[in-house]
Amino acid sequence: MTVEVHSLGCRLNIAESESLRGLLGEARDLVVINSCAVTAEAVRQTRQAIRRARRARPDARLIVTGCAAEVEREMLGQMPEVDGLVANTAKLDPRAWNVPAAPPLRAKGGYTRGFVQVQNGCDHACTFCVIPQGRGPSRSRSVAEVIEDIAVHVDAGVGEIVLTGVDLTSWGSDLPGAPRLGALGEAILARFAALPRLRLSSIDGAEVDPGLFELLAHEPRMMPHVHLSLQHGDDLILKRMKRRHSRADAIALVEGLRAHRGDLAVGADIIAGFPTEDEAAHANSLSIVESLQIVHGHVFPYSQRPGTPAARMPQVSPPLIKARAAELRTTIARQRDTWLEGLVGKTLTVLAEKGGTGHAENFATVRLPEGTHPGALLRITPGKAVEGILEV
Repeated sequence: MTVEVHSLGCRLNIAESESLRGLLGEARDLVVINSCAVTAEAVRQTRQAIRRARRARPDARLIVTGCAAEVEREMLGQMPEVDGLVANTAKLDPRAWNVPAAPPLRAKGGYTRGFVQVQNGCDHACTFCVIPQGRGPSRSRSVAEVIEDIAVHVDAGVGEIVLTGVDLTSWGSDLPGAPRLGALGEAILARFAALPRLRLSSIDGAEVDPGLFELLAHEPRMMPHVHLSLQHGDDLILKRMKRRHSRADAIALVEGLRAHRGDLAVGADIIAGFPTEDEAAHANSLSIVESLQIVHGHVFPYSQRPGTPAARMPQVSPPLIKARAAELRTTIARQRDTWLEGLVGKTLTVLAEKGGTGHAENFATVRLPEGTHPGALLRITPGKAVEGILEV
C-alpha cells in the first residue's frame, strides 16, 4: 500500500504535489493525479496520465485534483478509471483526504532545488485563460508561512529556493499593508543568510515593483534569470488578450535590468496563433524574441478554452497555428544556441543535480564531470555547447 502523486503542468503544481505527499503519508493504496488545464493539450495529457496510472495500479483508489478537476470536472468524473475528484482549492486540506491533521512539512533528502508556494489564484481576466476558474482569486501566504516552508528545505540542504505562484508578482496585495514581492524576497534573503540562491518562477512584468527590480538588478543571491508571462509581441494582440503590458513595456523592463546585470537570461511564455493574429502580428512575436534575447522559451499553440472570450473571436486555422508555433520555437532555439556559444570559456557557478547535469545561475544546463555529487556548487568553465547543453 503506497501513495503516488503525479504532477502535471506548472511549478506551483510541483510544489503542491510535494506537500500532498507529506500530507497523505504512505498507509493507503492511493494514486493522485494533480492535473493541469491550461491548454487542451494539457487536458489530453491529464487523461492520458489517468489511464496510465490505472493500468499500473488497477486496484488502487485513483483521485484527480488540480485545475482540470475544476475546469473539466464533468468530463473527468465520467472517466471509468477515476474514483473521485478533489477540488483544487481543497487539495491541501486534510479533511478532503480524511486525514486527521496537516502534519508539518517534511523535506526528503536527495534533491537540490526547493519549490515554495507563496501565492495562489489570479484576479486578472486574460481572454484566453481558464486558470482563474481552476484556481480561484488571488491569495497570498504570509511572510511567516513562507519562511517556515523555506526553513524545511534549507535544513534538508537544498542550494536553491524557487518561489512559485499562479500570479507570483501579485503576492501581498491581499495582506495587511499590501507588501510587494520585493519585500518578501528581501525578508527571505535576510532570514537565510547562507542560502546561496533564490530564483523566481514566471513573473508578470507589469507587476515588478521597485524593490523586486533592485533585487534582480543588484543582489548576487537573486538569480540573473527572469521568466516573463509575455504571451505576445504585438500590441493589438496584447490588448485583445487583456494583458496589462505593451511591447515597449517588456523591452524597457529587460533593458533596464540588463543595464545593471549584463548576465541576465530571459525566458518567456508566448502564445502562437491567438485569434485574429495576422502575419504582421506573428512577425512582431518573432522579432520580440530577438529584441529581448529570449533563451528560455515556452511556446504554446493557442488552444480554445471553454467559456473564455478568446474562444468567441475569429480563430486562426490549426495548421497555421502549428506552423507559427514551430517558427517561434526555431527562432528561440537559434537565440539560445548563440547565447550558449557566448558562455563557452566563461566561468559559471553550477548547482549539481541528479543525472549528471546542473544549472548555472542563468539557468543554462551544464553537463558535469562523472561522479559529481548532487547539491554541490561548482565553478565550471564550459569548453563547448552541444545540442542546448554546455560541456566542460
